[in-house]
Amino acid sequence: MTQEEYSQLSQTILDAAITVHKEMGPVLLESVYELCLLKELELRGLRAKNQVPIPLIYKGYELSKEFKIDLLVENEIILEIKSVEILLPIHQAQTISYLKLAQKRLGFLINFNSPLLKDGFNRFVNNF
Repeated sequence: MTQEEYSQLSQTILDAAITVHKEMGPVLLESVYELCLLKELELRGLRAKNQVPIPLIYKGYELSKEFKIDLLVENEIILEIKSVEILLPIHQAQTISYLKLAQKRLGFLINFNSPLLKDGFNRFVNNF
């Protein structure tokens, strides 16, 4: 995927998230925003899946533990959805870890419990 394609896809994701935030408002459960954003992305013609498993690989061995990506868009961009009063460093670390484990380049941590969604929209890049 080219830089321009990532940029266009990122803008569409941001617009979709803002639409969901305007429609639903803040303070709902993360699972509500996840499903609404999944539908909004689909309505915009994007392929998105929710609760995508990532296996835990240690020294080449797949262990009996998996992580779940909230949303994976176009099999390229990870979206980690939150609805919390304050984003903590652990939320950022979780998003960065998922990028590395899934070997994806771009991810967003989105806190829907923000008065302005753009203030709750965080971008992370993995240069693997």
